[in-house]
Amino acid sequence: MAVTDFFAGEITTELIKHLVLIVKKSALCRSSAENLIDNINGLLPIIQEIKQTGVELPQIRQTQLEDFSKLLRDGYELAGKVLNSGRWNMYRNLQLARKMERLEKRVARFMQVTMQAHVLADVHHVRFNMEQRFDVLEHRLKAIKIGVDDRSGGGGGGGGCLGEAVKRMEEDEKWFEDSFVNLGAGIELGKRKVKEMLMGEQDRGVFEICGIGGSGKTTLAKEICKDDQVKSYFKDKIFFFTVSQSPNVEQLRKMIWEKISGCNLHGYGYGEMLPQWNLQYQWNTKSASPVLLILDDVWSASVLEPLIFKIPGCKILVVSRIKFPPSIIDCIYDLELLREDEAMSLFCHFAFGHNSFPRGFSQKLVKEIVDECEGLPLALKVIGSSLKGKPEMLWTSAKNRLSRCQPVCESHELQLLERMKLSIDCLPEKVRECFLDLGAFPEDKRIPLDVLINMWVELHDIDEEEAFHILVELSDKNLLNLVKDARAGDMYTSYYEISVFQHDVLRDLAIHMSNRDDINQRKRLVMPRRDTIFPREWERNVDEPFHARVISVHTDEMREMDWFRMDCPKAEVLILNFASSEYFLPPFLENMPKLRALIIINYSAGNAVLHNMSVFSHLTNLRSLWFEKISITHLSDSTNPLNNLRKISLVLCDMKNSLDESYVDLPGLFPQLSEFTMDHCINFNKLPSSICRLHKLNSLSITNCDSLYELPSDLGELQTLQVLRIYACPHLKRLPPGIGHLVKLKYLDISQCVGLRCLPEAIGCCRNLEKIDMRECPQIDSVPSALSFLESLRRVICDDEVFCQWKDVEKAVPGLCVQVAEECHTLDWLSQ
Repeated sequence: MAVTDFFAGEITTELIKHLVLIVKKSALCRSSAENLIDNINGLLPIIQEIKQTGVELPQIRQTQLEDFSKLLRDGYELAGKVLNSGRWNMYRNLQLARKMERLEKRVARFMQVTMQAHVLADVHHVRFNMEQRFDVLEHRLKAIKIGVDDRSGGGGGGGGCLGEAVKRMEEDEKWFEDSFVNLGAGIELGKRKVKEMLMGEQDRGVFEICGIGGSGKTTLAKEICKDDQVKSYFKDKIFFFTVSQSPNVEQLRKMIWEKISGCNLHGYGYGEMLPQWNLQYQWNTKSASPVLLILDDVWSASVLEPLIFKIPGCKILVVSRIKFPPSIIDCIYDLELLREDEAMSLFCHFAFGHNSFPRGFSQKLVKEIVDECEGLPLALKVIGSSLKGKPEMLWTSAKNRLSRCQPVCESHELQLLERMKLSIDCLPEKVRECFLDLGAFPEDKRIPLDVLINMWVELHDIDEEEAFHILVELSDKNLLNLVKDARAGDMYTSYYEISVFQHDVLRDLAIHMSNRDDINQRKRLVMPRRDTIFPREWERNVDEPFHARVISVHTDEMREMDWFRMDCPKAEVLILNFASSEYFLPPFLENMPKLRALIIINYSAGNAVLHNMSVFSHLTNLRSLWFEKISITHLSDSTNPLNNLRKISLVLCDMKNSLDESYVDLPGLFPQLSEFTMDHCINFNKLPSSICRLHKLNSLSITNCDSLYELPSDLGELQTLQVLRIYACPHLKRLPPGIGHLVKLKYLDISQCVGLRCLPEAIGCCRNLEKIDMRECPQIDSVPSALSFLESLRRVICDDEVFCQWKDVEKAVPGLCVQVAEECHTLDWLSQ
């Protein structure tokens, strides 16, 4: 049964309509009806999100949905009987009132116990859309050190300023969104014209917003999405897809069809062509309502045409730098650049913090710099941020350098890059180098913050604290965006789960600046977009060594014959991006003696099998390894010991029981491992006891792994462990008593472990424990008395059910702050 079957008939909406009438009509059933309305209204946003994805859930959750579906349908029938019951038939009305009370209790029990709605949505999201990246951070010692809201004041590691940077970024985005319509009549006119195209009399159509890079096309499209008139017209059926320069067209086509039709295409995996059905005939068999599909960042007609579904009610808005022909597009809006007053307002906000000139500053100088930006919003934003707080002499220098650039127009986008390059040239050397590193990551993809920080630490001889400060500086200058994960980055956590996003023009700028040297002499060797073959330019220059320190490859499936030999004696970071079910690791890994960080990310719908794992035996200096959406085979058959490896991160990986004790000796393979992270991994039930012999491990993070049901009994042997994060593992029933031997443990996160029944008494022996996060653990209804002896404990986040018991502990432990976590079931993060 698909989720869409479960929600067929909009039974929840119809039930609420009946309940509202009952509240008005029946005094006996009014209280039950009001409570039912409250409960079901709380579930409606989640129902809507799950319904729109149209996917198959795991069997246990399908069974839960079937039960709940029957319960709602029974409730709908019962509500109809209440409405049809005569006013004077008291006996029947009393019977119906009792049935309404039972219905209310069953729905409440389902909501509060059986269905942990946020956990369901979390796991569901992973299943339905593997293309989206969950950029989850491992919670290491730095996470404690950089606490955003740490009452103990130990925020020195840059996290406090990182949290502030996120807030500033959100405030700037909100200001820009709020001011978008009010910047001037030109912008308002553009928005009105696009709305007229979309809400015209045509039953369907393909429309376009066209403009130069950095002119605000995507911002305008997003404003259209949020417009109340547009949302009402399309009844909130608005779907936004970023296409980019190198999309997987068939996979994207499948995702789009599933969204607009609500039908799951079972049996069509990666690389399979979708059936060429008669879409218009099929769609006409339904009562179709209007749908708006927005395709952002489209680069070619060959990509666009397969994504156009000519079905009744479906209108498509294309956002592109390219003006497509009338044979494809019905109507085009050419986005105009900002007028003088609009440009001045935007520039002043980012340069001075308000929309006008500060007193005593040269208005003529500001106007000259604004004029040189030629109405481009991104240039105004970046250049304004780069000059903020600088003396007037530097402003004059910037104006003179800008004036030497050629005019910006559609055929001169390189000149836009040259203008914005001035902002990069003003940066300190290390900050500039870190900005240029961002070009190594794929366009329109989020960059996991942990990957970026590790990369900078390994490349630039800086510590994590300095890396965080550089990140904040780049954010403050609007050279990157910090995106907070709404699921976990709330006010109570001691860290933010953050990922990095960069405008494609800024990525182009980083690549443009990195490519000025001869190819063999470049510090960064980057494939700017996904391709089916390795770059011919690289192949033509293989006779000489490549001196790049960062190499980034973006392909589809690669077989052994697709690679050629490269000598990369200075390579320290290798990023392998691909989209396929199988991938042969490049043989030139053997010629990377200095490689310190290896990042392998699969963007296909399923997990990929890696071949040529024997190359790991040559990576003697490897310190950091990131696998994403990979099938992990038996590690003992794949590699020799990696004696210098410090960090392993496995994200969205299929473990295939590779951690079975009979297959892997973790201490033998990774003797120096200090951080081990698994997030959204499947097909493993427990951690092997050999992990407890990793005597240098200081951070263990197992998150969103719904198959995990047991931790090793000898976990206490990890004498150096400082961070233990077991987050959203619903089938974990208990913590091992050995946890009391973790004498250096500072942070314990067991939040959203809905099956966890208690805290072990031995936890009172963790004398250095500073923070416990145990929100949304509904089965834990008491806390051990031994917690009163934890003199280092400073912060506890818990549910209301155990708050009173924690308050008793708070009285016994000086400096302890206990907080009740607010319930939050928002799914806004699904659209990020």
